[in-house]
Amino acid sequence: MMALLPVVLAAALAAGCGDKSSSEGKATQSAARVNDTEITVHQINQILERQQGLRPEQTDAASRNILEGLIDQQLAVAKAEEQKLDRDPQVMQLLEATRRNILARSYIERAAAAGAGTPSADEIRKYFDDKPALFSQRKVYALQEFTVPATAEQTKDVIEVLKKARTPAEYAETIKAAGLKFTAQQVTQAAEGLPLTIVDQLAKVGDGEALFITAKDGFKAILVVASRAQPVTFDQAKPAIEQFLTAERRRQFAQKEVKAMRDAAKIEYLGKFAEKPASGADAASAANSSVASTPSVAASPASAPAVDAEALSKGISGLK
Repeated sequence: MMALLPVVLAAALAAGCGDKSSSEGKATQSAARVNDTEITVHQINQILERQQGLRPEQTDAASRNILEGLIDQQLAVAKAEEQKLDRDPQVMQLLEATRRNILARSYIERAAAAGAGTPSADEIRKYFDDKPALFSQRKVYALQEFTVPATAEQTKDVIEVLKKARTPAEYAETIKAAGLKFTAQQVTQAAEGLPLTIVDQLAKVGDGEALFITAKDGFKAILVVASRAQPVTFDQAKPAIEQFLTAERRRQFAQKEVKAMRDAAKIEYLGKFAEKPASGADAASAANSSVASTPSVAASPASAPAVDAEALSKGISGLK
């Protein structure tokens, strides 16, 4: 960071004999100086790039907040170095683990970006056509969610009665009358902000009706208090769909890449891990999902979206 000082000084000296705007641009690459250490605009921008959904008008305030955080960080780092914490065995292990994680993520991220490709125009169009509830028949919902712990038998009986109810008050009264406890939450949400697994189902539910999701330990009733149509055209949705499908391609590519690396490597399970190699393989498969999410996770440190409904939601939310 000290190496930046000559650049700043040179820019200041050149101001009188060179292009003023150019030299000013170089000088402003330093955002702050903490004792003898520079904090640069580049450091701020690196963090800004990871702030998904940040609107242009929020950039200046966000940059200033990031700068204050970097100042606090530098003060703490300086104290840590004074106490030689960077030589502490535990700290060194953590630093090495972080380095390995960044290297692995960077490899998967770059491999996926280079090898996954981008969706074709036909794929983008097909996604739009296959999901009318998200686009051409998109709705904004006022929902009342009831989460009810119950046995399987109680769930069946209460849901049958709830099907005749129409308002949040009637739902609450019915659940109480059954002697069950519940939590309720009211939300207003557009289709793309809902879990993709229920979007199509909810689109078929009329106002005053509910979607019931059952589990072993109870059920959730999602009552549609009101809804209004707010369709999105193909041209409006296209950028968000392309972003989503690109991220999905990268996620799938990463899964295949990790599998290929494992297949090509000689992996031996030792000690207690050698006892149940089959379970170990299953565990490895589960672990792959976190590594395989590296394109989205790998994309997270930079600017790519997460591979879920949120990616699509963020793209379309700006159209409201």
